[in-house]
Amino acid sequence: MNKTRAQPLAPRLERRQTREQVNWAREMRGLAVMLLAVLCFHSFLAKPFYIPSISMMPNLLVGDRLIVSKYPYGWNWSSISFHLLPRGENRLFAKTPEYGDIVIVVPRNRKEDLIKRVVGLPGDRLAVVNGQIILNGKRVPQSVQPAVQLPVENELSCEQSAVTVPCLAAFEHYRTRLPSGREVYELPALRETLPNGASYLVIDHVDQALDHYPEITVPEGHVFLMGDNRDHSADGRAPLYGNGLGGPVPLSDIGGRAEFVTFSLNGSQSWNPLSWFEALRADRAGTSLRPPMDAANKAATQTAAAG
Repeated sequence: MNKTRAQPLAPRLERRQTREQVNWAREMRGLAVMLLAVLCFHSFLAKPFYIPSISMMPNLLVGDRLIVSKYPYGWNWSSISFHLLPRGENRLFAKTPEYGDIVIVVPRNRKEDLIKRVVGLPGDRLAVVNGQIILNGKRVPQSVQPAVQLPVENELSCEQSAVTVPCLAAFEHYRTRLPSGREVYELPALRETLPNGASYLVIDHVDQALDHYPEITVPEGHVFLMGDNRDHSADGRAPLYGNGLGGPVPLSDIGGRAEFVTFSLNGSQSWNPLSWFEALRADRAGTSLRPPMDAANKAATQTAAAG
């Protein structure tokens, strides 16, 4: 009788002993090594980045998820994820960005990654006149393009002055209905081409203060950055107290280069992962963020500049 009762207890005792034999110190070391590996990967190779604002439209949309590579310009304090190191000027294997690169930058007055485009290099004289960049005394060519059509996504919200509003509220007067019945924003677009042939679309639809910027010389070790949505970007033209970059930024504040869009959501998703499929912008995945730099673009720029 006692023997019969004792037998079922044996498996329970074995399971209890197995639980007691777990080496928690080893498990914690393994977890620490894994977290360190992720931190190193994010700091030295690449990290994901989310687009929260309209400052880089039409090339980057709110809801885009990107891959930012950390090594193209070398490494510095801003390369380290979460900005764990104190701000400094030292750079390892330092390189200078090229015209047209989309980069992440940490403003001097806060530790918040912004994303902008390089339009001025060290030693350049740069001004903005009526919304057009004047680079070393020559106008950067802009050509009128067909209107950019962006879908109406009412669920997509952005924070502006601590108030959440529809991201494209500023473009409401460009809202139109296509013959198919689909509603879109038809935004005026210009193609801008920099001296190295980098060519990309910009939006400049109103005359406002940032369309006029007096000439400055970009210091050595600095670059000048602007957003592609010229009327809605706090960039190098805007002061620090206006959430801008306050002029040229040190290369040590550049933390990496945007490479491509991994996926993009239109804001209609919920906590349920199944809703993400309906919110997916299928045409955004895999979009390269490196502007074309072919000889034809470069020749066209030089010809226009000479004229």
